[in-house]
Amino acid sequence: MIDLKFLRENPEVVKQNIKNKFQDHKLPLVDEVIELDAKARKTQQEADDLRAKRNQLSKEIGKLMGQGKKNEAETVKTQVAEGAARLAELEEKEKELQEKVTKIMMTIPNIIDPSVPIGKDDSCNVEIEKFGEPAVPDFEIPYHTEIMERFNGIDLDAAGKVAGNGFYYLMGDIARVHSAVLSYARDFMIDRGFTYVVPPFMIRSNVVTGVMSFDEMDAMMYKIEGEDLYLIGTSEHSMIGKFIDTINDEEKLPYTLTSYSPCFRKEKGAHGIEERGVYRIHQFEKQEMIVVCKPEESKMWYDRLWQNTVDLFRSLDIPVRTLECCSGDLADLKVKSCDVEAWSPRQKKYFEVGSCSNLGDAQARRLKIRVKGKDGSKYFAHTLNNTVVAPPRMLIAFLENNLNADGSVNVPVALRPYVGGKEKLIPVK
Repeated sequence: MIDLKFLRENPEVVKQNIKNKFQDHKLPLVDEVIELDAKARKTQQEADDLRAKRNQLSKEIGKLMGQGKKNEAETVKTQVAEGAARLAELEEKEKELQEKVTKIMMTIPNIIDPSVPIGKDDSCNVEIEKFGEPAVPDFEIPYHTEIMERFNGIDLDAAGKVAGNGFYYLMGDIARVHSAVLSYARDFMIDRGFTYVVPPFMIRSNVVTGVMSFDEMDAMMYKIEGEDLYLIGTSEHSMIGKFIDTINDEEKLPYTLTSYSPCFRKEKGAHGIEERGVYRIHQFEKQEMIVVCKPEESKMWYDRLWQNTVDLFRSLDIPVRTLECCSGDLADLKVKSCDVEAWSPRQKKYFEVGSCSNLGDAQARRLKIRVKGKDGSKYFAHTLNNTVVAPPRMLIAFLENNLNADGSVNVPVALRPYVGGKEKLIPVK
């Protein structure tokens, strides 16, 4: 959510930002919120004037009573009562107007960074850099679920009976690699100075609306019936929520945290042939990293975060690339974002395995995450998040890039301590 004062003083900048995000249907909202804000401030001023008058009259009543002028005091009391009725009316009107302003402000997209390429959708995203040499073996690589089935490592049919489409059972060596990747990612981030956290897996609605846009909320979140609770779509949600309504000492920043959680997502929309198996699912596990920092440090942390993911994948011998997200592919709260994509030898192309985002002060403004400077001033923190690793997609990249012609799968040196020292996984069929 952008600063209302900024919108009031720079409406054309906000409108151009909306155009850059190809959300022209939101353009009238800028003028609407300015009009509502003006009414709210006018109402507030009238209410403040009445409060000041009430205080003045109250003093006058005390003075008259002290002088024994009871009748005159009663007359002034009548004026106070009349003012109280009008004040109550104004306070109700002010509350209503402020709620309308807030609701609209929650739908106006954040101001994107000037470096973000302008484009309508993800087809306009721009490749930044490649890391590692993508290779295609001289033998056919099966679809990832077929590889897993050779290890008796997956059961989609049973999961479908138990929970429906979009769920899975992982078993044996495949399940062990899944857990190994998470454990390795945890230790990898701890070694880089991040504090390990296991957060709540459910959050309240005020945290949900604090960390994401309404469109994201509708498309992603599962609501717990009868309770003010939602299953998290990523641990970023509860991790950023950890700082709700706090004032943090500047010298303690940045907070650098890495968190494990299961993730639950509706994943609305049609799914293509390449999104079967464990690519796009309703439940998965993930290691995340989040940073709460001073505004002037967020650009530096953004670059550090995506580099962490690149380094982790390269330590497991998986080629990756970074992709700059264009304006139309950015969620409303994001200032800047890039995807990390892993190489798929089977598809002979890269696919998304993580996303790094700088949200500026948007989440902090919604959740009231403030910083107290050395001079006593208060300002909103900046928040960032990035995927360390999400094993379902990581498993795809891991299996395809380490598969041998005989069906065995090499285990990278860095991962061997987490799978009992095994150098290879041997299929059972």
